[in-house]
Amino acid sequence: MNNILDALEWRYAVKKFDDKASLTEQQILEVKKVFNLSASSYGLQPYKMIVVQNPELKEKLVPASFGQQQISQSAAILVFAVRTDFGMDYIDQFFKDMSTKRQIPLENLEGYKNFMKGSFANKSEDEISSWATKQVYLTMGHMLASLAALQIDACPMEGLDPQAYDKILDLDAKHLKTIIAMPIGVRAPDDASATALKVRKDLSDIIIDL
Repeated sequence: MNNILDALEWRYAVKKFDDKASLTEQQILEVKKVFNLSASSYGLQPYKMIVVQNPELKEKLVPASFGQQQISQSAAILVFAVRTDFGMDYIDQFFKDMSTKRQIPLENLEGYKNFMKGSFANKSEDEISSWATKQVYLTMGHMLASLAALQIDACPMEGLDPQAYDKILDLDAKHLKTIIAMPIGVRAPDDASATALKVRKDLSDIIIDL
């Protein structure tokens, strides 16, 4: 890719993956690093990503994805889940990590930590879950662009049963709940969507210059 615009022109939501194609260990590692480098509010990363490559698990997830075959055809499924155990202890650990990595005494971070805790103190579980879900979508957008630059095909997928995913992947025990999935891999040569022209508004219809 010459630049990010070329990558975004190349990218589309894959409707059919090449089920004989796989991704290398290096590519999977790059996918994980892209996820970890995504922006999130306060840098708190209130989520995890489950990388499903096990063929049996992928097949089990097809009915939970309303029969969408990209799930079984893909090289891997990225499942984005929010943490259900987010709380003050999580924030404390975040600041311990910051202190260690930036070599800043923990007491010097006390003011910032208390400010951050204060911003969550009066939020309900539903409000925190909504906030965390927004962080997942922020990460998803980041990943779609980044994977396009790496020429790894993807298909963001909201059409799924989150509770069924949670059960199949045993996410309740991990204090997680499914938000969205993204099968990744290599587009099939006969995926008609690959050559379809993008349908986008003219810049003048979607941008307001002031």
